[in-house]
Amino acid sequence: MKLQTQLIYAFTALLVVIMAVVWYVIYSLILDLLIQDEQRQLSQTGEILVDILNEQYGMMSNQQFYNVLEEQDLQMVLYDRTEDRVLFSTTPTQLVHGLYEQNDFANTNQTIWNLGNEKYVTSRILFLSEVSGLELILLTSLDDLKVVQLDFFLRLFLIFIIGVAAAILLAYFLTKRLVTPLSLLKQQLKKIEKRQFDDIKHIQATGEIKEVADSVYEMADELQRYINSQQIFFQNASHELKTPLMTIQGYAEGIKDGIFDEQETEKGLDLMVTEVNRLKAIINEMILLAKLDTEPNIYEPVKIDGQELINLVIDRTIPFVNEKGIVLHQNVENNITIYADEEKLLRALLNVVYNGIRHAKSQVRIRIFTTGELITILVEDDGNGISEDLIPTIFHRFVKGKNGETGLGLAIARAIIEQSNGSIKVDKSNLGGARFIITFPKA
Repeated sequence: MKLQTQLIYAFTALLVVIMAVVWYVIYSLILDLLIQDEQRQLSQTGEILVDILNEQYGMMSNQQFYNVLEEQDLQMVLYDRTEDRVLFSTTPTQLVHGLYEQNDFANTNQTIWNLGNEKYVTSRILFLSEVSGLELILLTSLDDLKVVQLDFFLRLFLIFIIGVAAAILLAYFLTKRLVTPLSLLKQQLKKIEKRQFDDIKHIQATGEIKEVADSVYEMADELQRYINSQQIFFQNASHELKTPLMTIQGYAEGIKDGIFDEQETEKGLDLMVTEVNRLKAIINEMILLAKLDTEPNIYEPVKIDGQELINLVIDRTIPFVNEKGIVLHQNVENNITIYADEEKLLRALLNVVYNGIRHAKSQVRIRIFTTGELITILVEDDGNGISEDLIPTIFHRFVKGKNGETGLGLAIARAIIEQSNGSIKVDKSNLGGARFIITFPKA
């Protein structure tokens, strides 16, 4: 069953239940209201009649008195409370006798009289004074009120039917407005499933559906970037692996066929060893990258002192610094602690610093300081910097700048830093070269 149909059924059922409860409550109360209203009208009519009769009571004989009551188009009983008997009635004698037998006329609190299955609403009005004991009791059959109740019920039922129909229409339009964006979003997800990223269109939606749609678009963009990066990765990887393999294959076949002399054979063997070592380095870094991305448990975060970390970096880069003939500056703020895997973070920083040393002309600067709730590590050089078109992809795999080696060093650095809840980015340094900005939350 489709979601729209389910929602229509749910909304309609809910409204039907609510309206049914309201209808039942109103139907139950309407009879009480009709009885109260009838008693009020009988009381008003009786009081007017009694006031007129009281004024003329001394001027009329009993027969005239009864004739006046008879002329009224009302069901009434003239009751003598002191003698507990009916003096006169405009209703049939059999009816009055039955009412008298089954009800206590003297009980003023009994407002509803019973006669078999029938009920009568009553209203009492005293004649002259309470001493006289004469009461005028007006009657109305409850069946007459039930006719009014039934008429009200029919009208209420008609309103109920119209309300249900309106509810179904309203539920249809509301659910259609709610479900249509979901249906359109489903179509976009099908396009994502088929990797038709260029055909994805934004849908018009509001509220939580819009948030879900935005998340889907972000997911599609990220998935497209991931697929593109994987394609570029495999292309670059195949190229990087293919080059040394072709070199090794060429020399191996030449040595096997004896087309090289002794000197060329020695040179070829040395070159083969170099290419094998290069190939081994590329494969090892590819394996490390795969582990960094897929095995979070290989990280063992500990608290690392910032100064000690930079000292380890400097100790390992001194030979390269001396070879290049440049100066390595450091400036570390006191009492800085980073929470990360020490060995892997050291590997990431060495990759970044080695990159700076390779491209520097005369100096590399390392700084660690805190800003707010962040710890920032800056690595700057005075080289030629990174070209603008290379900055967006500099941390991708096998993306190499000038004088780059495997193209995996910065990708490994980013993977380690991000797994340690940090981030890394690059821009232009005030020294003229590149500036790598690494940030971590305070430990």
